Amino acid sequence: MSREELGNAITVRAKPIALMVVKANGHRDDEGESKLEPHVGLEFDSAEDAQEFYNLYATQVGFRIRIGQLYRSRVDGSVISRRFVCSKEGFQTNSRTGCPAFIRVQKADSGKWVLANINKEHNHELELPGEICPSRIQRKSLPNPRTTAVISTRTGIRSHEEEGPSGVVDAKRLKHDEFRGEPAGEPYKGLEFTSANEAYQFYCTFAASTGFRVRIGQLFRSKHDGSITSRRFVCSKEGHQHPSRVGCGAFMRIQRQETGRWVVDRLQKEHNHEFDTATDASQRTTSVTKGFREEVISGLENLDLVETNGGLSLVKRGRESNIGSDWYNVLLEYFQSRQAEDTGFFYAVEMDNGKAMSIFWADARSRFSCTQFGDAIVFDTGYRRGSYSVPFASFVGVNHHRQPVLLGCALIADESEESFTWVFQAWLRAMSGRCPVSIIADQDKAITYSIANIFPGTHHRFSSWQMLAKEQENLGALLSLNSEFKYEFEACISQSQTASEFDSAWNVLINNYNLKENTWLKEMYRMRKSWVPLYIKGTFFAGIPVDGSIKSYFGTVLTAHTPLNEFVIRYEKAVEQRREDERKEDFNSFNLQAVLHTKDPIEEQCRRLYTIIMFKVFQKELLECYSYAGIKINVEGAISRYIVQKCGNGDERNTVAFNASNLSISCSCKLFEFEGMLCRHALKVFQIMNIRELPSRYVLHRWTKNAKYGILRDIDSGGGSQDLKALMLWSLREEARNYIDAGAASLERYKLAFEIMQEGRRNLCWQN
Repeated sequence: MSREELGNAITVRAKPIALMVVKANGHRDDEGESKLEPHVGLEFDSAEDAQEFYNLYATQVGFRIRIGQLYRSRVDGSVISRRFVCSKEGFQTNSRTGCPAFIRVQKADSGKWVLANINKEHNHELELPGEICPSRIQRKSLPNPRTTAVISTRTGIRSHEEEGPSGVVDAKRLKHDEFRGEPAGEPYKGLEFTSANEAYQFYCTFAASTGFRVRIGQLFRSKHDGSITSRRFVCSKEGHQHPSRVGCGAFMRIQRQETGRWVVDRLQKEHNHEFDTATDASQRTTSVTKGFREEVISGLENLDLVETNGGLSLVKRGRESNIGSDWYNVLLEYFQSRQAEDTGFFYAVEMDNGKAMSIFWADARSRFSCTQFGDAIVFDTGYRRGSYSVPFASFVGVNHHRQPVLLGCALIADESEESFTWVFQAWLRAMSGRCPVSIIADQDKAITYSIANIFPGTHHRFSSWQMLAKEQENLGALLSLNSEFKYEFEACISQSQTASEFDSAWNVLINNYNLKENTWLKEMYRMRKSWVPLYIKGTFFAGIPVDGSIKSYFGTVLTAHTPLNEFVIRYEKAVEQRREDERKEDFNSFNLQAVLHTKDPIEEQCRRLYTIIMFKVFQKELLECYSYAGIKINVEGAISRYIVQKCGNGDERNTVAFNASNLSISCSCKLFEFEGMLCRHALKVFQIMNIRELPSRYVLHRWTKNAKYGILRDIDSGGGSQDLKALMLWSLREEARNYIDAGAASLERYKLAFEIMQEGRRNLCWQN
């Protein structure tokens, strides 16, 4: 159907196929007035028809649309799925509100496009239907057979499109277009061009007149539609991949604007090498464009379509770093200066065929913190949620005040398994080879495989924000339109107490709503131990909520958009602020006392041991246990089992097992296993059994005031002699660092500190 025909009538088919013709004004010919209404199952002849339909629907409802993500086949690179979203989706401009409304159409085996997912809910005011004109939708015409576009047989992706906002450099066209003999002037920030080709031509002309050559550097693509949003042109001597290259940092970067024009947003004019003799630009045109034409073509032939973060992305077979070359020089200089001040500072750079890739670093304080708080970590890759200037990731734990604590940082070169594997290996080396008990990270194949390989036995839990996004994307229509399904789905996930209960509820859900062929649900069931609360609560996650996460360590101070010239300053500012907050809580815990609410000696014991924050968590459980009743249901030897339920609420009940021979206790709610804090149900049984003091195994050292200073470990928390050795080493180093800082404050303090240290060394020599 042509666009003109579609403008007056759109044909949509639903299963079972029922034909209805809808005019552009939203009325049906046969049944009088009827609004366009998209729903799961509608069929279209093409993705463009679906886009036009959604555009007309948006016009009559009162909003505008944009083209969202596309997904390509891993077999031939063809588009197999498309999303069309509300124009207010995302937050890239002030006018956008993060609206979740969208439709997603998928290409069926028949060649038709079927509406697979939909969300009709908007988070903003809609305009009156008559106030919006239908958005003008342009369809891309097929390329002319004589076009200069180069096709990669592996991916089916064109090497360039028409000159304009595409951002693809047409090296072949530039071969025929002569550069001007005279330079157009020097580049500067804010300089505008109508296309990436024009910018490239300008920079080559400037380079020729100055005395250097240009290569095409990094490009960045939109995660929404795959279009190029930024390009870098670098000096030919950038990097160290060839003997002729000397790591020159000169470059010009252009950014695509909403107007479609390209603006120079970053520029480095300084070179670290001698210039060639400046020549007329036209003399270099042939050799330069030939080299870049080959580079563009070979670049496309080295592309693979891989699944990353739930979608399909283009990744080079020959790995290429997404980190700007200038970042390496600045960060390595910073690391070396830090290492001179902090002997425990660790950093590493991944090398791939002589090319610098990912970077990892951790200072002595982070490495010491890991000995106590590295049992449950969050691998924060927030940069992957949108566009970014630098792929900055961090390892974060939870300290004894329930604050985020830094355990290392990294710049991720690319989205490959190799990058994540190297980063995890570097972290493990820095932390004396001690694997975490649990890790919260994105649901991504590359990350998942890397965690399984480097941290065997570590429980990988998916990020909650990502799970919500994927749930909305794949089940949005059912969740928003069917309240019964939403209730049953949420009950299955959050209320199942045993594996058999979950399996039973899941199967009922799948059968009742005909979801047996839903590939996403099949995959999520296979990975249920990484996201279903029932399977998560049996593992220690330091109390990080199953439906949430800890606060971002760096907040808004340091983000994936922080420019290089501010990165180090902001990094140090954020770290110092967090550590100052920790020092304040340390001071409060040692100098202030929380108010007791009972005469139970257990409450006094825990106030003496726990930090103030953690004591309040325990105190809440202790006070709650007074409103519960415990009933003994059976006895097997030394083990007694109780049903503990809330008074007046028979639905809330848990089973507690108590071993009188060694005072061990366990509860079906798994709070101690998940958070390291005894629950109200276990405390109720201790009251019944007249236990007046908690066994030491139930007061985790990591939650106490002395977590950072003592060397005592929780015996039941695992770990061997290597863990104890690492802990002792870092504990002494941290204490020694503080001791040196205090002793060097004045000459008198120095003399006293030196005498104490000598006396201590003599005492150690007398020990066997």
